[in-house]
Amino acid sequence: MQKSPHFAREDSQEHLPSPHNTVNMKRRTLAGSCGVGVFIFAFAFIAIAFATPSWLVSDYRITGAKLDRLGLWVHCFRSLPDVNDDSQRRFFVGCRWVYDPFTKGYDEIRGFLLPAFMITTQFFYTLTFIGMLVSAIAVLVFFLCAGPDQKHFINLIYGLGYVLLGSGVSAAIAVIVFAVFGNRNGWMPEHANNWFGWSFVLACVGTVLTLVAATLFLTEAHVQHRKRLQFKESQTRFELVRG
Repeated sequence: MQKSPHFAREDSQEHLPSPHNTVNMKRRTLAGSCGVGVFIFAFAFIAIAFATPSWLVSDYRITGAKLDRLGLWVHCFRSLPDVNDDSQRRFFVGCRWVYDPFTKGYDEIRGFLLPAFMITTQFFYTLTFIGMLVSAIAVLVFFLCAGPDQKHFINLIYGLGYVLLGSGVSAAIAVIVFAVFGNRNGWMPEHANNWFGWSFVLACVGTVLTLVAATLFLTEAHVQHRKRLQFKESQTRFELVRG
C-alpha cells in the first residue's frame, strides 16, 4: 500500500534533525580556550620583559665590573666612566632611565647607550607591547562577551589572531636583533663577563607563546567559520524540506 504524500512528508521531517542539533555551536572550542590560557602567560612574560632591566647582566662574582644590568629603558652601572671624558674623572653609578634628563652628562653618552640596534629593539618590542595591550582587550571581549550567534564574532577572532601574529613577529625581530648585537665587543664594557639575563629569556619565551596563541586563535576562527557555514547549510536544508 503506497503512503499518501502527507504521511511521506511527515516521515521525511521526522528523520531530519533540527538545524540547532545538526551543528554544535559552542561558544569556544578547545583551540580558543587554550589560546586564552597561552595568551595570559605570553602577555605576562612580554610585559615583565618590557619593564625590567635584566636583558643583559654582568657576572656578579666580578667585583670590579662596570656594568650591573640593563634593559630596554633602564641601565644600571656599578661604575661606568664617561666615554666622552678622556681624563676619566666622571663616572655613572646606579640605575637610571635611559632618557634621564636630570643627571649631568647622561644625555651626552646617550649615543653610546642607544646604538642603532638598541633603538631597533626598543621600537619593535614597543610595537609588540602595544599589540599585546590591544589583544588583551580583544581576548576579554572574546572570553566574556562575544558568542557564535553574534555577527562579528568570527571577525573578532581573526583580528585577534592576526594582531597576535604581528606582535609575535615584531617581538621575534626585537629579540633576534638584541641577541646578535647586544653582547658584542665594543658596546658595553667587559662583554666577555656579560650574559643575557632573565628579562631577555622571558622576552624569548613570550615571543614563542605569542606566536602559539596567534596560531590557536586563527585555528579557532577557522573552526568557528566552518561551523557557521555548516549551520547555514543545515538550516537551508531544513527549511527546504519543511517547505
